[in-house]
Amino acid sequence: MSAKMKLSEAVTKEELRELRKKSDIRALATLSWNWGLIIAAFAVAIIWPNPLTILGGVLILGGRQLGLGIINHDCAHHAFFKSPKIDEFVGHWIAGAPMNISLPAYRAYHLKHHKYAGTPDDPDIIFVKNYPVPKESLRRKFVRDLTGQTGFRDTMRKIRSFKLSRHWPWLTFHVGLLGVLTAVGAPWAYLMWWAAELFVYPAIVRLRQIGEHGTALDRTSLDPRLNTGTTVAPFWQRVLIAPNDVNYHLEHHMFASIPPYRLKRLHTLLSSRGYYDEFDCISHGYGDVIRRAIRRDAPDMVPAE
Repeated sequence: MSAKMKLSEAVTKEELRELRKKSDIRALATLSWNWGLIIAAFAVAIIWPNPLTILGGVLILGGRQLGLGIINHDCAHHAFFKSPKIDEFVGHWIAGAPMNISLPAYRAYHLKHHKYAGTPDDPDIIFVKNYPVPKESLRRKFVRDLTGQTGFRDTMRKIRSFKLSRHWPWLTFHVGLLGVLTAVGAPWAYLMWWAAELFVYPAIVRLRQIGEHGTALDRTSLDPRLNTGTTVAPFWQRVLIAPNDVNYHLEHHMFASIPPYRLKRLHTLLSSRGYYDEFDCISHGYGDVIRRAIRRDAPDMVPAE
């Protein structure tokens, strides 16, 4: 197919109508899967406490913290449950509160990203504008994430801006989590949540951001095939790194109203019809994302950070 193939030539209106249909069952299954993994991460570590179960639980929690953020994101687009009211409730209270994300505030911010993606007005451009970077620069970024420096910085920022009138849902979640874990005789497990948020979550978020826009061929282009990327990831990466089909980000930028649980189907349709031909916009696993994030032309040049 030609590189100038139009989106309307690759997918029909009837197919889009089907893809836009929301399913309460699939939305509830996604929500239950996320919270089920969170509960399981705590339960396994509490029942069989040892370094491996605790470390495994922390890794799972880090991925599910991002998973809750992604559900908040999907609800902000009203692309999750059939009812906008349920999306508002789930997005703000069930998914947003644990991560201190206000649904209305996030929506206002995020819609600017969609409107101005890749331009200087994109509020997210700061996270990816310098990619690809030299290998040593990328290594330093992930070292900061995995040693807690990024997480500590972000947490202190949360604490400094804390206002009870605005952030009481976040505080309520933490009081409730500590209360439940204390009631089952394992108050120490509460530290697993913070270990995940401080040492795992920042690295996962960085990797997700790189895969979405950091590997883009031309972030100034209005064509999503040039300013956004999709990562076809194996199951284990979708559990630990890319929850809730967030890896199909290119498809999301094309049609933000399509529920996340139908993005894989859209990706398959477009791929099979040649819409991505001649566009190097698909990564195959997050190892490939890291490879694409490294500059090959000047490996000895390390930019100021």
